[in-house]
Amino acid sequence: MADYVQDRAHPLFPGEERVGHTLKRQLKPRHIAMISIGGAIGTGLFLGSGNALKNGGPLGLLLGYVIIGTICYAMMLCLGEMISYLPIPGGHIKLAERFVNPAFSFAMGWNYWYTWVIFLPTELSAAAVLIDFWEHHKVSDAAWVSVCLVVVIVINMLGAGAYGEAEFFFVSFKVITIVGLLILGVILDLGGGPNHDRIGFRYWKNPGPFVQYNGISGAKGRFLGWWSVMTQAAFSYIGTEIVGIAAGEAKNPRQNLPKAIKRIYIRILLFYIGGAWTIGWLVPSNDKRLGLTSDAASSPFVIAISRAGIKGLPSVINAAIVTSAWSSASSSLYTSSRALYGLAISGNAPKFFAATSKAGLPYVSVIFCALFCSLAYMGVKSGPGKVFGWLGNMTSIAGLMTWFGIALTYVRFYAGLKAQGYDRSELPFSSRLQPYAAWYVIISTLIICFFSGFHVFLKGAWSRADFITNYLPFVLFPIFYFSARYLLYQTPMVDVAKMDFVTGAAQDSYDQPTPKNILEWFWAKL
Repeated sequence: MADYVQDRAHPLFPGEERVGHTLKRQLKPRHIAMISIGGAIGTGLFLGSGNALKNGGPLGLLLGYVIIGTICYAMMLCLGEMISYLPIPGGHIKLAERFVNPAFSFAMGWNYWYTWVIFLPTELSAAAVLIDFWEHHKVSDAAWVSVCLVVVIVINMLGAGAYGEAEFFFVSFKVITIVGLLILGVILDLGGGPNHDRIGFRYWKNPGPFVQYNGISGAKGRFLGWWSVMTQAAFSYIGTEIVGIAAGEAKNPRQNLPKAIKRIYIRILLFYIGGAWTIGWLVPSNDKRLGLTSDAASSPFVIAISRAGIKGLPSVINAAIVTSAWSSASSSLYTSSRALYGLAISGNAPKFFAATSKAGLPYVSVIFCALFCSLAYMGVKSGPGKVFGWLGNMTSIAGLMTWFGIALTYVRFYAGLKAQGYDRSELPFSSRLQPYAAWYVIISTLIICFFSGFHVFLKGAWSRADFITNYLPFVLFPIFYFSARYLLYQTPMVDVAKMDFVTGAAQDSYDQPTPKNILEWFWAKL
């Protein structure tokens, strides 16, 4: 094994040469904690959930978020075990190269990069939709997209440290907003609003817990209504795995990454499932303001507050949601640029994308990925709401295929550890649910992706745009893999007995400051 690790010309290490400098570990523990908790929480939860409620009803919405939440948690168990032990630049893209083969790394890398360069204009389009809550198209959507874009690019061009600081405050604001909305939701549901209307489970009874999808009667219509929630729920959860990409720039990865992974359940239970539950309480699924139109959309949280008769607060909440779109867009640019950097250092993208500044900023990758923000300007003609829906579908499916790839990489990682006699309990992080959790992710993501576009095959519901945005990302993954497998690399699966578990293994070197008083201790715990 020692010969394998030292042989840098081995075909499993193509393109390992660096251009200039390399990434620097600038992300502090609090940055990693916040990125893992809410770095990608954005308009999928705050805006897209309205469409899910409209199609699935309150129970369909809740079930969709619960099921996708279990898949997300299982995926993070896979990623956490690998990345806390091997926090290498490129994250799961490089891990796929090491434990599966270079062709799979190629497919993983380009699929992940594609996910985030699409997610970026999606969030910018959503920001324009949300701003129209006040402007009503008095100012061009292109102007608002441009304003948001400038902020996102500036944050990312200042480096990982600036991105970490920005995310720390953005996510803190998101967390406060969500917690406040959940508390407000309980108060409004119990009749504590200005109209003193005690809602209870009224909207679960009328119009009902499920929606008969597309007017289809019976159990079939209710099932299809629930199933339609799955893709949108996936869009809300996509981004939880950002911590894997950030691992290459994290300080004390052995200590801090396991902490971040263990906190994921808070995000799933409190933010997503709690948010879905609250929305289903407060807004009926037949409210005409729900869902996406060509030029407008409203957050179900804003609708709930408006229905309660609270003046002024809807604008405050809408402003908070706009900042969440900014935050998610910033995370998108950060993640896509690091994915492209990972591709470059693996030899799967031109080497100049691996160029970094002295401060460790992959500026070429950042600038190139920022160019794809121009897709958000499609909304000027087609309407930002419609563009948000199209790009959201594409992001969901591509993101689920990333989860599939992470789980498959873990299955190989698990087999390699077992073959080489490693004790998983000695890793920085491990789970007793493995390898069953990994297989759960593999099977469930494939099923969801395969049936994601079912609605276009219903009678009279054919939509070319919906068909393409649902199935193009699904077929791209195998196209990437088999093209690379037979045209670029003729490398078989990595032999489990020869897998490299040494190179890049985490070593903590950052001395975390010790709390000096009870306030600092409380802040660190919080």
